[in-house]
Amino acid sequence: MAANPPQVPGFRSETYNPDRLIAGSADIVTETAVIGAGANLERGTLLGVITASGKFVQSTAAASDGSETPVAILVDHAPAASADASAGIYVAGEFNENAIIYGAGHTAASVKAGLRARGIYLKTPIPA
Repeated sequence: MAANPPQVPGFRSETYNPDRLIAGSADIVTETAVIGAGANLERGTLLGVITASGKFVQSTAAASDGSETPVAILVDHAPAASADASAGIYVAGEFNENAIIYGAGHTAASVKAGLRARGIYLKTPIPA
């Protein structure tokens, strides 16, 4: 039986579990953004940006602060429950519509055209 490798400060090891969020061969474009405090968000969350602050939050259809319009997808978990967090966001690419975490009032059908205009393409996966 192999021993566990030594822990190195600043590094972590996790089991790789493919989530199939990326769904095509188009170029993926990322940026770093500020995720507004209020919720811990998971990889694949559909994001909108609050016009007044420029902070990204989960996009919900009923919002009226600018974040009702989806503009990006969260790259990885963002722990922003109690404070703003810096995180990577996808601003272009092809993504599996079934792996996206939609906010209240949004569906793949309701956001697909708007995201396409921004270079974010939602694709329906085809089983092998």
